[in-house]
Amino acid sequence: MALFSGKEVRRTWHNEQWYFSVIDIISVLTEQPDFKKAKSYWTTLKSRLKKEGSELVTKCDQLKMQSADGKWYKTDTANIET
Repeated sequence: MALFSGKEVRRTWHNEQWYFSVIDIISVLTEQPDFKKAKSYWTTLKSRLKKEGSELVTKCDQLKMQSADGKWYKTDTANIET
């Protein structure tokens, strides 16, 4: 875990870089503590960005991260550059 504005953000080491959970970052930036609402926000934003042809979505990798229930799920992640 990493801290961003005092909130926990999941991260993982992959290809010699840190990758961070996009949903966790959105949760912090939008001050949305509800994971499902932050996920819904990201889903809508991702769809809009794809329609606009943004490269941001293509730069997000899906990596397995541990969720609150202790299970590992593929999650959209981004490195520091993204």
